[in-house]
Amino acid sequence: MSATVEDRHPLHQVLTLRGWTSEYCLRRVAARHKALGYGAMAVRREKVSRWTSPRSPQTPTVPTQLAMADVLGVDGREIYARPWPQWLRLALRDDVPVWESPWTPAGTIQALEDAGGPVELDRRELVIATTAAVAAVLAQWATAEAAPAAASGGRRIGVAVADRFDSRLGELRHLDDDLGSDHVYDAARAESRLITRLLRDNSYTEETGRRLHACAAEASRLAGWCAFDSGRSAAAERHFVASLRAAAGSGDRTAGATALAFWANVRYSHRRPDPRGALGLIDGALADRANIASPRVLTMLHIRQARAYSIAQEPVAAYRAVDAALAAYDGGAPPDEDLESMYWIPPARCSRPPRPPRSAWAIPDGPCRTSRRLSPTGTPTTRRKSHAARRSISHGRPGRTSHSATRTALWRPRRGPST
Repeated sequence: MSATVEDRHPLHQVLTLRGWTSEYCLRRVAARHKALGYGAMAVRREKVSRWTSPRSPQTPTVPTQLAMADVLGVDGREIYARPWPQWLRLALRDDVPVWESPWTPAGTIQALEDAGGPVELDRRELVIATTAAVAAVLAQWATAEAAPAAASGGRRIGVAVADRFDSRLGELRHLDDDLGSDHVYDAARAESRLITRLLRDNSYTEETGRRLHACAAEASRLAGWCAFDSGRSAAAERHFVASLRAAAGSGDRTAGATALAFWANVRYSHRRPDPRGALGLIDGALADRANIASPRVLTMLHIRQARAYSIAQEPVAAYRAVDAALAAYDGGAPPDEDLESMYWIPPARCSRPPRPPRSAWAIPDGPCRTSRRLSPTGTPTTRRKSHAARRSISHGRPGRTSHSATRTALWRPRRGPST
């Protein structure tokens, strides 16, 4: 999608990408409008001009939008969830392979290729995945079996290649710490493309295939985090779905749970938080907790579960999730025996803090969006510090958080609204 198209009104984008004229689109919408029982609708070209005018644009009626959504293949409920014209971006379906290709070895490779392909301008700040799309992915993940592609032709490669990718991905994770996501995003996508090409064009044993799928899952997960951290929520979701599919191919449920945890972060951290969607993703990961080999991954899942519950205004459930996170961490293996990729969850340095009186705390109203807010001690903090605290919980950086800080950071005192 070119920048020229992206900068235009979403309705113009839809018409351009589908090759429709304004009149053709209106005729189809009018026919659907009548078929749905809303009556006749006038078909005049100036309607589109009025809807897309840069100055004082008009908004189509709800029946007109419902008819248009039906024509474009968008769930009608989305027009209530996303104001006009934002829901139209859901019709810009250039990522169908990621969401809809079959969960087979060939389908997974196709999804990896699509998610790691040329960078497109993100559909602004929308989280484009509908609840139905998320539910479909979770259903596929729940029943997915390890089935790594084993190409019959091409150069034979062994596990040493996967070892090298593991090492390179470890370096990229630390480069993200040092340089930031903007610099690492392209590198993570390039790594994903290279691994995908090897899966598609080379031959290997089943063990090597599973290892390569696991590497593809981590490369896509890292690309998803970098996209999200750079403000590309839609791209992040595509990368996390691709990561989940690659994890299924590898048979690595821990890698899949990690992708789901990071995807949940996108849902509840959005400017229009979706804590229920985030909780659905986390529940999908915890449903297979017996096969999650890393205590720190379990800890991360429960921390993000607590954050989602806090945004959903459910303090009791949030407290339970924090307790579960602490229990998972306390009962886990030493850091050097856990996954290297979980290095950013630091060793336990603090004892379990006492629970404050419920009357003294209120639930945060969502991701930090204001220039000032109250710290856990009631003192004003800058936006930069609030973002750093949230970032340390949602992604993690060495030495920036602890268990007591994790519990405390989920709450703020009831001393007035954020200013």
